[in-house]
Amino acid sequence: MLIGVPKEIKNHEYRVGMAPASVREAVTHGHQVLVQSLAGEGIGASDEEYRSVGAEIIDDPQDIFARAEMIVKVKEPQANERAMLSSGQILFTYLHLAPDPDQTRDLVASGATCIAYETVTSPHGGLPLLAPMSKVAGRMAIQAGAYCLEHPHGGLGMLLGGVPGVDPAKVVVLGAGVVGTHATHIAVGMGADVWVIDRSPEVIEAHWQQFGRSTNTVFSTRDALERHVLEADLVIGGVLIPGAAAPKLVTAEMVTAMKPGSVIVDVAIDQGGCCETSKPTTHADPTYVVDEVVHYCVANMPGGVPRTSTFALNNVTLPHILALANNGCRVALEQDPHLCKGLNVHAGKVTCLEVANDLGYDYTDPKSALTSN
Repeated sequence: MLIGVPKEIKNHEYRVGMAPASVREAVTHGHQVLVQSLAGEGIGASDEEYRSVGAEIIDDPQDIFARAEMIVKVKEPQANERAMLSSGQILFTYLHLAPDPDQTRDLVASGATCIAYETVTSPHGGLPLLAPMSKVAGRMAIQAGAYCLEHPHGGLGMLLGGVPGVDPAKVVVLGAGVVGTHATHIAVGMGADVWVIDRSPEVIEAHWQQFGRSTNTVFSTRDALERHVLEADLVIGGVLIPGAAAPKLVTAEMVTAMKPGSVIVDVAIDQGGCCETSKPTTHADPTYVVDEVVHYCVANMPGGVPRTSTFALNNVTLPHILALANNGCRVALEQDPHLCKGLNVHAGKVTCLEVANDLGYDYTDPKSALTSN
């Protein structure tokens, strides 16, 4: 198969879909890989390094989209990239379609087969291609929150862990999943007063078993959410409903009642955010203030640490890239029901139920879509 790896063009996005080691694996399996010039610059991988493992370096991304049978990216295709997709072409990347009607419309119109990293499942019910970036984002969320709490950056002027004789910041983590767990690791390590809120008793129990008395766990109710968010110095939004828009747990009224100078880091922003006042921001302009509350809502947080993020992502995407290339898209999806869960759009049909429900499309079962086309 002819695989194309364009350079990411989203604001301050420095990751790359395939690192040189991944390209080498694909070439070893008999595939040809086209890599856009300077695509690996953000992770310290030169064009010559890609050439040395068998890649063909292409200057113009249009040539990659025109020639490649499968496009491997990191972030969702931007408007000009979506215009270059063609019918029957495979797109393998993060999509986050539920809060993005424009992208969904363009992908449906393209006729391409669009497989989203974030909805591929595992035999144990996890999201293995989302998890590495959730780990990175969870850890970065505490770093970002601590920075925003500094007075020059609009915050209360608090040190996250305090000092002897001075209270630490209260950190409220919404969701005890992958993002929440890794945010908790860093927050506990920095000495914060950590409160974790989740609606699953089993998840809360697992969190307690892992962290013990170093954190406080709370079952999620409207009363508990409101009470703890209003007391928080830093709120981390880490909730996720796979494929669907994030629930709005923090209302605009709650934000109005929060402490002036408190901070919200909404890691769920890729799926629309879990705070009513959240809107996507970029690494170039990461924060804004609503009712004296600092909002950090960068939609590609792991792009700020591209080396760590790219290698972690490639570790889990490479087996699926090879399966798609070795077997062809239809066979690979039919043989692996967990990879098939990643199929969001195929030949003009929406094949992810959550996306169809959130955006008002007719839903087509992935197996039926593959069989009929």
